[in-house]
Amino acid sequence: MSEGESPAPLIERVFGRIAATRMIGLPVNNPALRVEACGFHLWQGLWLGVLVTPWAINLMLLPGGNPAFRRLGPDERQRWAFPCGDYEFLGGAEGELGAFQICSLFSPAFEFFSHDAARHAALAVIEVLLTTYGGAARDAEQAGLEGRPLLYRPLSRRAFLGGVLRNPART
Repeated sequence: MSEGESPAPLIERVFGRIAATRMIGLPVNNPALRVEACGFHLWQGLWLGVLVTPWAINLMLLPGGNPAFRRLGPDERQRWAFPCGDYEFLGGAEGELGAFQICSLFSPAFEFFSHDAARHAALAVIEVLLTTYGGAARDAEQAGLEGRPLLYRPLSRRAFLGGVLRNPART
């Protein structure tokens, strides 16, 4: 994968084929959801986005020129630092798509009663993933200037997702 065009159409084609073959009829599928690659864009030399499928919703990274991206073997993980904290990704590979890394957000994805709700959550996750720390850092700096203590701790994935999905102001 290069820094050129977004991989979203290729991701949708590859995972659409998986949905229609390997995953068809499995009880982990949410019939309200379909395959969609949401919000893919270059971030620090990586293609970052959220893959929505009937069986899971995952953060997804593909190589885009970042030399730190590695093809991971079974049970290998790679930790990536985002503005709101660090997240571990598992590796995967699919023929024409090549190597990718995923971080599970919802698996299975039965929390969603419509595909629009899943897409909305996916886009909100990307926004918060990339902006939360900046706001907290500014708040901490301001608190320091005013002599107020402010403890900043990176969010766990559970706290991060809980905040995104429970706080409509962020979505």
